[in-house]
Amino acid sequence: MKQDLYQAPDYFKLDELLTEEHKLIRDAAREWIKKEVSPIIEDACQKAIFPKKILPGLAEIGAFGPYIPVEYGGAGLDNISYGLIMQELERCDSGIRSTASVQSSLVMYPIYKYGNESQRKKYLPKLASGELIGCFGLTEPNHGSNPGGMTTNIKDKGDHYLLNGAKMWISNSPFADIAVVWAKNESGRIKGVIVERGMDGFTTPETHNKWSLRASATGELVFDDVKIPKENILPNKDGLGAPLGCLDSARYGIAWGAIGAAMDCYDTALRYSKERIQFGKPIAAFQLQQKKLAEMITEITKAQFLTWRLGVLKNENRATTAQISMCKRNNVEMALNITRDARQILGAMGITGDYSIMRHMMNLESVITYEGTHDIHLLITGLDITGENAFK
Repeated sequence: MKQDLYQAPDYFKLDELLTEEHKLIRDAAREWIKKEVSPIIEDACQKAIFPKKILPGLAEIGAFGPYIPVEYGGAGLDNISYGLIMQELERCDSGIRSTASVQSSLVMYPIYKYGNESQRKKYLPKLASGELIGCFGLTEPNHGSNPGGMTTNIKDKGDHYLLNGAKMWISNSPFADIAVVWAKNESGRIKGVIVERGMDGFTTPETHNKWSLRASATGELVFDDVKIPKENILPNKDGLGAPLGCLDSARYGIAWGAIGAAMDCYDTALRYSKERIQFGKPIAAFQLQQKKLAEMITEITKAQFLTWRLGVLKNENRATTAQISMCKRNNVEMALNITRDARQILGAMGITGDYSIMRHMMNLESVITYEGTHDIHLLITGLDITGENAFK
């Protein structure tokens, strides 16, 4: 079994800005990944299966709702701790980080923020422990970047609601126990609904033939006159701002995670360049390879500090949606560029499953699109700095 030799780059000693707790949490996640996930991740991706056996381990390292208060089963950690866990998970594979991101930011977060006390106590402890796995239904077949145009709807039937519609590109849906779904009521107002597996008319067909995120389960959510108890409506926030608030949290985790993928590709390329001999010397001795490696570590370092600062602002409740968008967009683009340069350093070996680079590259092609496309995030920054809305 191939050994995970990963060594995290820290060119500007960012570790000195982290607390001892931050480093303990990160290192625990790193060691667990090396021991439990790295040995199986390539096989999982080749077979296009999500390795469900890792779910208890993800819960143990605090990957499910780390910032959720202890009283609801979470670890009560800060946002930098959350980011560091996501970074370690995506260093291994974006699909594994996606599973944890969805559980934390798109399921536990809205139940905690927008739910009532009964909903928090019913769902959050089981989600934190991994006993329940959740998914998030916003994107529809005809409404991606324009979620406000959704057609999924709920109708008040007196003692319950009837839910109809469909969602697609939903991480975790094939095996999720619950789904936090966003639907319009009769007046066109968007509401959050908790849908439970087993409800009549609720199905979750799996999406196959993916070239990306192959170790993540993706599917649809289909609702055909699903009876929703009134106590399953999230009462404390509605409108489009409610699901977008969840996406802020998820995008923040992605910003950290993408750095992890970039760090892994850089570390792999650096090690390979020192071992690969051509023309009588390691290819690391050639100027063009040094240029690639020097640019990689420069961009990683810039992203590390941008994201750490975002974490500080988020801990202080001062991070804006536009700042989170900028960070997500910058870091995913940075990571994709690094995967491509790293693949070139490895030559033909870079396309094989012996190394993680091509897998990261394929995964990041999804990450650059989901939870706000690359272009949409650019327009969010444009709106923020100009005050002019290019979406309409």
